[in-house]
Amino acid sequence: MSSGQLRKHERFRSRFLRNERDLIVYTPPGYEKHPGRRFAVLYLHDGQNLFDGATSFIPGQDWHVGQTVDECINARVVEPLIVVGIYNTKSRVREYTPTNVPKLGGGRADRYAKFLIEEVKPFVEREYRTLSGRRHTGIGGSSLGGLVSLYLGLKHCSIFGKIGALSPSVWWNQLVIHRFVKSMPVEPRPRIWLDIGTREGPRVVQEVERFRDVLLEKGWRLEQDLHYERVEGGEHSEAAWAQRVRPFLQFLYPAAQGAV
Repeated sequence: MSSGQLRKHERFRSRFLRNERDLIVYTPPGYEKHPGRRFAVLYLHDGQNLFDGATSFIPGQDWHVGQTVDECINARVVEPLIVVGIYNTKSRVREYTPTNVPKLGGGRADRYAKFLIEEVKPFVEREYRTLSGRRHTGIGGSSLGGLVSLYLGLKHCSIFGKIGALSPSVWWNQLVIHRFVKSMPVEPRPRIWLDIGTREGPRVVQEVERFRDVLLEKGWRLEQDLHYERVEGGEHSEAAWAQRVRPFLQFLYPAAQGAV
């Protein structure tokens, strides 16, 4: 089985957020061998939890993204793609939330969007052979990373054509993301993977299902441009999200029929 490569870009500085963080970039099998080929891209938040148990929030628990993407590409169920892991910082709550909440803080997601769209994305497109355009560009994450993926992906739908929202914190600021989606035109509609685990709390499951219904009211259609998964026994953890990497990639980045 051929495997992709990981490359780390340390201390990537943002003038919008006035801080720095590491980026970790996965290039797919065959990237070096086919220098004329360009690839779709997926930007994932909480980068330190994606590839390496040594850097993850809970030591030893990571999403196994590299291994899973390798398996999916080799099995020809997912198109070869580049994955960009964007590390979080101690300002994670602030950067991953669209509004400020008393006691919790937050509210810098629009600035984080500028960092992603005007700093990270141009850098990745200069350094790597990416396919441009929304059809080939996705954003994803879990928990608050899922919330910010929904917020940015829907607000900047001309840039992001795919959103992976794993156990998203739709509860933030009394369901502000529900109100946000109801109030705005989202055209063209991104393809969305949305999921929640049943062991994350009954209220949380209900709130995510209500969010799914908001999307359906706005015109998304199940199994066409929206997949909703209620994961029986799923917990709010890196280990649980690792189980969902393969299915969410298969939905968002399916391999072209007959692709070699």
